[in-house]
Amino acid sequence: MAAVLENIKKYMSKFQDDEFKKMVAGITISELLDLWDDLSEEEELKIFSLLDLEKKVDLITSLPPPKQEALITSLTAENKKILLEEMEPDDITDFIQSVSPEVREYVWNNLSEEAREETKFLLRFDEDDAAGLMTPRYLAIQSNLTVKQALRWVRKNLKEVETIYYLYVLDQMKRLIGIVSLKDLLSAEDEDRINDIMVKKVISVREETDQEEVAKILETYGLLALPVVDRYNRLLGIVTFDDVIDVIRDEQTEDVYKMSAMAGNTERYLDSSVWDLVKKRIPWLTILLLAATLTTNVLAHYKSVIEVAVVLSFFIPIVTGTGGNSGSQSATLMIRGLATDEIHFDDIFKVLLKEILIGVVIGISMGLLTIARSMYLPPNISFHVAAAVGVSMVFVIIFATLIGALFPLIIHKLGLDPTVMAGPLMATIIDVTGLTIYFQTAKLLLGLH
Repeated sequence: MAAVLENIKKYMSKFQDDEFKKMVAGITISELLDLWDDLSEEEELKIFSLLDLEKKVDLITSLPPPKQEALITSLTAENKKILLEEMEPDDITDFIQSVSPEVREYVWNNLSEEAREETKFLLRFDEDDAAGLMTPRYLAIQSNLTVKQALRWVRKNLKEVETIYYLYVLDQMKRLIGIVSLKDLLSAEDEDRINDIMVKKVISVREETDQEEVAKILETYGLLALPVVDRYNRLLGIVTFDDVIDVIRDEQTEDVYKMSAMAGNTERYLDSSVWDLVKKRIPWLTILLLAATLTTNVLAHYKSVIEVAVVLSFFIPIVTGTGGNSGSQSATLMIRGLATDEIHFDDIFKVLLKEILIGVVIGISMGLLTIARSMYLPPNISFHVAAAVGVSMVFVIIFATLIGALFPLIIHKLGLDPTVMAGPLMATIIDVTGLTIYFQTAKLLLGLH
């Protein structure tokens, strides 16, 4: 990628237009996106002007909102109009929702009447729902047509739609009654009726279905597009697989943020202001700070134990750290299982049994390792103290493993997001309970008061 960027700057600086045009023609959209942040505004505009119209649309719909706005405002009025006419209505809707009011007004005034009506229709829906992802451009036919008539219809309207993987069969009320893949249509006889070759059991989603659920359904059934219907089963539009790829990426990014105790949108790091990043991180840090102060209360409660056996305090980081890591591992497995529908709340007893066994095996292993480390490495404590620390480690890991597995299942069952239970929040909960287990176990085994 560095070599591509170097060539771009070299040919532009030497005004070698022919070589530059050839190079730009061979660059993929993915490569352009990777090097876009390293280009000046002049270089961006120069490259954009040399792209064919299809690549221009692909590039501008893939750029983050600030870059989109900067690029489109730098175009001439005529080029803006040509670009907007080529963009899909769902992409225009996303663009309108992300730019400044001034640019939004300009874009709106330069849309064709048809594009404006389509955009107005899509703006009615929540952008995180199925209807907010869909395009209203699809091929619909009636069931009484022959295959020959349907193919003629496809050829006539090919340029009006975003995808032609499927043809949707509607009745007189625009209700979805069947679906025909292009492959089935081409392999059928010309005189066959659509009603005889269509699939009548159609997989579809309602307009208010969450975008993450839409992505799961597309992935589960291996579909390239998914119809969106209203409560009367009337077809509103289709969600295509390329739109869902962005959803999957954003949802995964959001989950990673939550597991790291961060809130907010999934805007790219370099496009976020310092204040946006602070707002994303400080609320959860405040909550975690207040929660972590509970460990101070635990330490204060066992002050007499620490005073008698000061050496126990040396192993606090080991016990709490290992417990937190064990809990986070279990939580991560549960959250991933819930996200992929591999695990459900009904599996809670199977999970409970398995995690107890896992916790026992890991706990004993880590306990023995802790005993050996405590006796033969500084501070070289006696066997009975080391044994107390090791046994405490076993109980802490078993508890942490169970908490890490059960909390996400319970939180998910309550209709909340289980990702908030992983990472720092999980570690904080386990720190407090782990310290209690540690000191109470050591107190009993060492006969302390």
